Amino acid sequence: MVELKTEREIDEMRAAGRVVARALAAVRDAAGVGVSLLDLDRVARDVLRAEGADSPFLGYRPSFAPAPFPGVICTSVNDAIVHGIPDGYRLRDGDLVSVDCGARLDGWVGDAAVSFTVGRERPADRKLITTAEAALAAGIEQARPGNRIGDIAHAIGTVCRAAGYGVPDGFGGHGIGRSMHEDPGVPNEGRPGRGMRLRPGMVIAIEPMLIAGGGDDYLTAGDGWTLRTSDGSRAAHAEHTVAVTPDGPRVLTAA
Repeated sequence: MVELKTEREIDEMRAAGRVVARALAAVRDAAGVGVSLLDLDRVARDVLRAEGADSPFLGYRPSFAPAPFPGVICTSVNDAIVHGIPDGYRLRDGDLVSVDCGARLDGWVGDAAVSFTVGRERPADRKLITTAEAALAAGIEQARPGNRIGDIAHAIGTVCRAAGYGVPDGFGGHGIGRSMHEDPGVPNEGRPGRGMRLRPGMVIAIEPMLIAGGGDDYLTAGDGWTLRTSDGSRAAHAEHTVAVTPDGPRVLTAA
C-alpha cells in the first residue's frame, strides 16, 4: 500500500534528507588514500549523532541477509555495486567508491547515495559516475503527477543503455517514509506509460546502479550483503529521495 504524505510531512522528511546530505558530504570530504571504510562509517555516525538522528541501515536485516547490517553507511568499492559493508579496507589511489546513507529523524527516513573516486581519477570512471548522475536526474524529471513508475524506469534505463552500461536486474528504488522501504518499487529499466500512476504526496527513492562492463549479471559476496559485478568491471550508484508534488519533483536529500 502506498502512503501519501501531506505537505507538512514532506517538509519533515526534508529535514531527515538534509541530515543524509550532510553525512554524505562529510564522508566524501573524509575519504582519501589510506582512510579505512570503518573510518568513513564513524564519520557518518558522528553526523547522525550530532543531528539527533539515527540510522535505518544499522541492524537492518532483510530476508536474504545472513546477519544484520553492521554499519550506518554502505561502502561499495570498485566492482562492488551496492550494499558493501564498511570494514578495515583502506582506500587506494584511483578507487571508485559508492556510499549509500540513510537517516531517521523524528520518525521520518531519508536515503541517498553518491559515487566518487579517491586520488587520481580514471576517465572511464568519470564517465561512469557522470552517467549515473545523469540517469538519476532523468528519473527525477519524470517524478511528476500523472506520470507512471514506468516513465521513471524508462528514463533511467535509456540513459544507462545509451552509454553502454549494464543495469543489475531486480534492483532499483523504492517508496520511503516512516520506513526505509515502502511501496512502490521503482525499477531502473522499464516501459513508459506502464505501472502505478504517480500522485502528489508519493515519496520515492530513485537509485540507478550501473555496471561498466555492459552486462547485467552480478554475484553476492561471501558476506551475504555485497553485490559485485560478475565480470569484475566497476560500478556506480546514485540516489536521491524525491517527493512527487503538484509543482513537480522535490528532491529531499539535496545538499
